[in-house]
This record gives sequence, structure tokens and C-alpha cells, in this order.
Amino acid sequence: MGDPTSSKNPSGDRPAQRSEVPKRTQKAPKADDVISTVTEDSFILFRKKFHFPNDLVMKIPARTDRACFPPPGYVTVYEFSLRAGLRFPPSSELIDILTICGVCLSQFSYRAMSIVMGLIVLFRDRGVVLSSECLSRMGRLFSDEQGRISFRSKWLDIRTRDPSKGWINNFFYVQNDWGLQEKWGKLKELPVPLHIGAEDLLRILKLPYLDALHYEVRYLSRYIDEEYLFKVGLST
Repeated sequence: MGDPTSSKNPSGDRPAQRSEVPKRTQKAPKADDVISTVTEDSFILFRKKFHFPNDLVMKIPARTDRACFPPPGYVTVYEFSLRAGLRFPPSSELIDILTICGVCLSQFSYRAMSIVMGLIVLFRDRGVVLSSECLSRMGRLFSDEQGRISFRSKWLDIRTRDPSKGWINNFFYVQNDWGLQEKWGKLKELPVPLHIGAEDLLRILKLPYLDALHYEVRYLSRYIDEEYLFKVGLST
């Protein structure tokens, strides 16, 4: 007779442990994989809430259309960009920044759009124009692997928060009457100007001291409220 203990688990009475298979993390959908959920009813809401001009030509994406590839003569617009302060026609400052950077509207994340639009309004409210040099002195636009643009600053505490979760589906097309780049491009980073320092920004913005500038940018989100957009001529 064989040894009755020979068939036992070497580790005793405990069952043999199974090697755990790591769970696959679900990747976030890419912009070129997503179908738009914008409808005609959305356009009615957008026109009313974001004060679109009557002559603005918009187009609902078909099921085969993607955000990265708008039809010729159109640009892609995300709904979150409207909440971040984008209005039509786009401001000349925003057009200049997009042109210099070689990117299109839809590449800007909520953070990038809200900060750039907030700074445009802040500068206009102080009676001056935001230049690309001043923007690059305040922080840096950068791109992720997919080409989406965000913003960071080493010395200014600029806070933004977008509560939207399903932003990637909420896109539509707008007729490009402003010569904007229509397809996604590779970001050309703005050079940091050596001739503009913190003291120059205070002088340009007519602010008395650095703490005042820190206060303005810390609460920059108030400048994308409709009240301020209307005040500086970006909303009607």
C-alpha cells in the first residue's frame, strides 16, 4: 500500500494558492474612437446659454465622424470649451495663440482653455491685450501623448476644476470663418521671453504688488463667468 500522506498538499491542509491574474485597467477612450452625442436640441441650448451669434453655422457629427477629423471648412468644438469661456467669434488673442502653437481648438483641455480665456479676460479687464509672450511668462502649454493640450505654471497657483465626466462625447462642428487650424497638430511650445519678468507683468496689468497678481490668478475662474465675458466684449 502506498503512503496515505503522499497525496496530501505539501503545504498541509491549506488549498494550493492560485496565482492572481492582474485585472485589466480600462483605458480611457480616445477622441478618434468616440461618437458625438450632440443633437439639434443641444444646439438650441448652446445658442441660448452661450449666446451664439445668429449667423454661426454649426453641424452635427454623423456616427462615422470623429472629433479629430472635422469636415473641410469646419473646426471641432467641445461643449466643455464653451463652459471654459470660449465664445464665437473666437477672440483675436486666442486665434493668435492657437496659430503660433500650431494646434486647433479641440486640442485644448478644459484647464488650458479656461486658463487662456481667463487670462485674456483678466488682461482686457485691465485695459491691455494678452500676448503670447505674457502667456508663456506666466506658465507653459504642454501636450500629452494623444496631443491634448494642458497648462502648468511653476510660480502661479492657477486652480481649475471641470466637473463634467462625459465631455469626450460632447463635440460638434462649427464653420471655420477665422482661418483656424482644423486638424490636430503637434504643439510648438511658446518660448519663454527673457525680457518679461514678474515686475513687467505687474506694470502691464497695473497691479501694485505680486500678491495681487497671485490673488487674481488663484481665482481666475471668475473671469470666465458670463458677466466678465460680456464686460470685455467677448459675449453678446
